[in-house]
Amino acid sequence: METSLFLAKLIGPVLIVIGLGLLVKPKDFLEMATDFLASRAMIFLAGLLTLVTGLAIVLTHNVWVFNWPVVITILGWLSIAGGVFRILFPAGVQAMGASMMDKPAMMTVSGVIQIVLGLWLCYAGYMA
Repeated sequence: METSLFLAKLIGPVLIVIGLGLLVKPKDFLEMATDFLASRAMIFLAGLLTLVTGLAIVLTHNVWVFNWPVVITILGWLSIAGGVFRILFPAGVQAMGASMMDKPAMMTVSGVIQIVLGLWLCYAGYMA
């Protein structure tokens, strides 16, 4: 449980800040996404960092319980999958990213989801 609390306290604020950035500075995030998608090297680096982060979470917290800590485990496995996808299929990342950038509402929805998930993890981590 101690690892779950630590990871909730770590991941929660990160999700809140990214979500707020998506909502408050959507143009800046759109420009960053455009720059990111133009560089296969950045896609590879992001994949590497995402893979390492996901592996670190899963190796320390592979908890499959019917309770809130399972969300952290799921985020870890999603990070592993995202990292592998970025590394092995950069052209697919570019195509998916271009498709998402054509839908501005996706950024808003993503921001709201990240803020809600981040607040929930902060509540679970700091209020427990």
